[in-house]
Amino acid sequence: MDDMIYVEKLTAFGLTRQEASIYLCLYRNGTLTGYEAAKLTGISRSNVYNALAGLTEKGAAYLLEGSSSRYTAVPVGELCDNKLRALADAKIWLEQNMPKAFQPSDGYITIVGGQQIQDKMHHMMEEAEKRIYLAASPERIARFRPELSLLLVRRVKVALLSAREPEGLKGAAFYRTEGKEEQVRLIVDSRYALTGELTGSPQDSCLYSGQRVFVDILKEAMRNEMKLIELTGKKKKTKGEA
Repeated sequence: MDDMIYVEKLTAFGLTRQEASIYLCLYRNGTLTGYEAAKLTGISRSNVYNALAGLTEKGAAYLLEGSSSRYTAVPVGELCDNKLRALADAKIWLEQNMPKAFQPSDGYITIVGGQQIQDKMHHMMEEAEKRIYLAASPERIARFRPELSLLLVRRVKVALLSAREPEGLKGAAFYRTEGKEEQVRLIVDSRYALTGELTGSPQDSCLYSGQRVFVDILKEAMRNEMKLIELTGKKKKTKGEA
């Protein structure tokens, strides 16, 4: 596997790219001196020592005292758990201590970037209380299975429109629809809606809003589509439906 994939994942836990490269080198080779790490990575000794100091400060490496300073990587599971615990503590503190936020009237927001769109959709689903409508490709719906499963456990009504019925989502109403693989539409509690293109690209964009007119128009369009699907017999009935 390409080292850059490891580096990208490690930067999500607060390491710089150079620190992540040195961490990966330590992880593969056990304990190393700064000189050895520089030789193995091709990074200058001064930059290696700076990275090792950063790794030690961030809890990603231990310094072993001896005749020469040697470093060893903190186990990756331990490193990730520590970072997640610190983030959870920081989240609680911020929620309790941040000044009161100014609440603007709901407008129209353009969200750009595949990851940013997915993050917004995750949050919308987590906040759902009564019902959601989700139209997306089978692959995209599969990525949201944990959130959708939890919604069904919480007895939130889930209606899905896609080209193929997803597995492991018993209790969701499914409507088979074709030809919209890159389009995504999500409505939560008839209060917030998101629609646009989602392929995973940084160039993807979606429109998000809590404007009642926008939400109602999108909801009516999705309901009409579901009624048409029912008439053509492509809806899978959920338990208890006639």
